[in-house]
Amino acid sequence: MLGQRISHPLSTKYETDYESPTAKRLKRHDSTDSSLSRRLSEDDVDKEERPIRITRDEIPDSEAESDFDAEPASASPRKTDLESALPAVRTDKEAIAEYEATRAAETVDDLGLQERLGQRKWVQGKSSIYVDAFNLALETVLEDERHLFNEPEMTVFEKWKTLTYEAQYLYVRLFLRKTAAWHRINRLGYYGDIADLPSAAEDLLENHRLPDSTSELQKNPGELETPAEWILTGSFTFADGSDAHITTLEDASSLLMLDELKALAKDVKVQGKNKRELLKALRQTSHKQAGLGWGGLKRSDTEGSGKSEGLTSEQDENDDAISIPDSIGPNRDSHFIRKILDNIGPCIRLSSAPLKLFERVHLVFYRSTEWTEKSLTTIILARIARRNFPKYIVSRSTNIFPFRSALIEFEASIRTQFRVDTILEFSGTVKNDGLQKVVDIFEEVHPRWQLLVKEEQHKEDRVYESGEGAYLRRFSPAWVYTRIVHKALHPLGRFREHKREHRILVELLTQHLFHAARRGAWYQRKALLEEHYMWALEPDEGRSEEFQKKHWKRIALQTCEEGLQDSECHLIYHYDLQKRVMKLEKSLKIPKRLQHDFGHVRLAKPTERNVDGIRIEKQLSLNGHGNRRSSDVSTSRKGGKTIWVDEREGGGECNVESMCLSWYRDHGWKGYHSEGGIVRTLFGYLMYDVLFTYVPNVFQTPYQMCPLDLHTDAFFPSRASEINHRLVEIANGNAERIMREVYDRESEERTCVVGIDWAFEIDDLTEIIQCFRGEALATVCKVMAQEYQQRGGGIPDLFLWDHGEKEVMFSEVKSENDRLSDTQRLWIHVLTGAGIKVELCNAVAKEVRLET
Repeated sequence: MLGQRISHPLSTKYETDYESPTAKRLKRHDSTDSSLSRRLSEDDVDKEERPIRITRDEIPDSEAESDFDAEPASASPRKTDLESALPAVRTDKEAIAEYEATRAAETVDDLGLQERLGQRKWVQGKSSIYVDAFNLALETVLEDERHLFNEPEMTVFEKWKTLTYEAQYLYVRLFLRKTAAWHRINRLGYYGDIADLPSAAEDLLENHRLPDSTSELQKNPGELETPAEWILTGSFTFADGSDAHITTLEDASSLLMLDELKALAKDVKVQGKNKRELLKALRQTSHKQAGLGWGGLKRSDTEGSGKSEGLTSEQDENDDAISIPDSIGPNRDSHFIRKILDNIGPCIRLSSAPLKLFERVHLVFYRSTEWTEKSLTTIILARIARRNFPKYIVSRSTNIFPFRSALIEFEASIRTQFRVDTILEFSGTVKNDGLQKVVDIFEEVHPRWQLLVKEEQHKEDRVYESGEGAYLRRFSPAWVYTRIVHKALHPLGRFREHKREHRILVELLTQHLFHAARRGAWYQRKALLEEHYMWALEPDEGRSEEFQKKHWKRIALQTCEEGLQDSECHLIYHYDLQKRVMKLEKSLKIPKRLQHDFGHVRLAKPTERNVDGIRIEKQLSLNGHGNRRSSDVSTSRKGGKTIWVDEREGGGECNVESMCLSWYRDHGWKGYHSEGGIVRTLFGYLMYDVLFTYVPNVFQTPYQMCPLDLHTDAFFPSRASEINHRLVEIANGNAERIMREVYDRESEERTCVVGIDWAFEIDDLTEIIQCFRGEALATVCKVMAQEYQQRGGGIPDLFLWDHGEKEVMFSEVKSENDRLSDTQRLWIHVLTGAGIKVELCNAVAKEVRLET
């Protein structure tokens, strides 16, 4: 039922926000919502990703999707927490092949997994870094967390250990590909590592009996019914075969290459311009025509149905007739399926139940719901790399999931969260039925969330020590449910259920355990509701309408004050809360002497500066017909990179940032075009001891360059005391001493530390720190500590300092085609709020040279 309709004041821009959304953007895969797992959900919700719909007054979506992060997603996949903590090493196929090739001449017949990893020996066809990494994850989990798996699942693991190396290799490589897809065995192309591919496939297709399970199926809030094929019962195979499981023309035809599809289309006299049209025509033809008695067709009856590549003659004879279930019916589907399977040969795909089980193993091992081929190999490549790592205490907790039921519910909560994200973010404009589905999910989840929050608070008060709980809580279902509850605020606002929305915001702000990075957004939304809507939804208790409005404005003012005083409310939200405070105080006609004065943090607008230069414009070349080549693009097109002449450094070509940097150098500044490199390096130096202080669970291997929680909002609260102490030291002028101590201790070995670029001269860094005011440098470090991952981007292009004047300055360079992004505006707010000078440097072309 929809809530009471309340007229929206113009100042809220409510109608504009929801009926005229701003330009869409893509989902950022560097979100810290690491629980969003497509791998766990791809069989549950099969939706194509679309740009996310974002509205201006929508509550900023956490540390992952704040209103400031409105830039398109990177094409590169998001790193897992573990990948982010390991050093940058080559993990491509060439790097792996090169390393394994160096050991190809050595024998490893007598070496086990741990010996191969320790001695770094692999031999093609006998051992592989992929299989060893997969087995390392399995062995580690079973050694410490065997209690998370029941009897049938342990049987699967035992059967896995009995598989041949080639069968394991084939499974792992398919595990890293499209796991739900069919693969033609004769096109897999793993012959370098698998001498007998059909035999390896047969091992995976072998049926194994399972014992009865003593654990019952678990029903979790908001979860759809678990698909039957995900449940281990009776028996199992590691892979499915095409002869028994490809039963539809859609499945079979999708495996055809274009030339094969064209040949089949020609035989049945259908036409189409592309593969999609050919498939559609083929399926329509099949459904229109009645069956013609094609049963019993053998492989030998079809043209070109000789031996499938890689199959022996004995296998061919025994498999002459491909069995198609009778349920397909006597229409031409049966004929087409047989014809296609005869042509393409045997196919294989991973069985769903063992696949989901191994995904669960990797969730436990990597402490993440996302992993890639790089996840499997990065940890080993980091181990064998000749790098020096910081010294810290390695601690892998075995109680991250205390019970099997907690792990199962966490998995289920991820799938439920994915359903919510699919509705709100990947399905275009969201209609009321979609919003209602989100509300229905929320209503199922909400009671369970309330109970789990109480349980986690009890653990925090009586069980956890020294910040142990902050990172472990990311693996509680309550972490995921909190995000679902947060997401439900949007449909409640659309349905004008503002009273209920306000009540939920109060609940979210009352708890301090989950998603601290969203607290600022929750304060903002709560204050907005109190200022504009709550006066009409709550009893007036005898107050007139005017006094009722003032009453709720005072409550809104109190909310803003609480947000500014909340140590977990990130600095990036302070400016907007301060603006609302000043607006409310003016509206309430509070005497000037009693009003808040934010003059000491009032944002100074960045100074505009024009720098003249000579721009080079590449002319589009012509082809033989006098037309422009489509591959050539003018450098002057909107948003394109521009080329300039560096008049002050020899007259060569350069980018716009280098041209402007030369201008600043001519005017007495030193500087780097670092785009945040200097800031990250200073943070690494100044927070080195804090980064590697002991916190349970965040150092799981000896090969990390940062704790696992650095890229999450658990980093700051877990070390609040240490961070605040260090910030006080920096503000008091001790930054140079701290940096020198770290440099003297670590520079000789070039220790792998997040952010630190050893290429920056220590003398330059010393001058920079001497030019920074202590309070300003502490503010920058605090913003980085609160949200390291999100604030790593958007820092102005040029970092400049004048040692004589003891002044630092940031400069954001823009050519005529550029504009500021939201993340860049945020950093400008942070820097100017800290009293640091910022300039917008506009590159102006005094001359344009045309070159071909």
